[in-house]
Amino acid sequence: MPKIDARFLNVEQGSKVLFSDFENDGPMWSGHGPRATRMPVRFSQKFRTAPLVQVSMTMWDMDKMTNPRADISAERITPNGFEIVFKTWGDTRVARVRASWFALGEHPYEDDWELY
Repeated sequence: MPKIDARFLNVEQGSKVLFSDFENDGPMWSGHGPRATRMPVRFSQKFRTAPLVQVSMTMWDMDKMTNPRADISAERITPNGFEIVFKTWGDTRVARVRASWFALGEHPYEDDWELY
């Protein structure tokens, strides 16, 4: 389990609409089978190391005629940012999704330095 020194605690949060595929008949709305979309997120401030990131769907709009199947996660987490990944499969029709995220980690120490 990561330990964070509270003196250097850095918290960042945000929200993004990942897609709105019903407007243009995009793949999440009109496609079948496995589908995924990725949305890059850049932190406003660099963390000291890769932070802990929690992602959740805060708005989803799905067709009532198909099973609602969804998976959302954070991948490729670095001190500078991460990717929100939304996946669905089968005959699920997803009109749009908004994801909210929360990152928790340490900001760089004043005496940190990097070798190039």
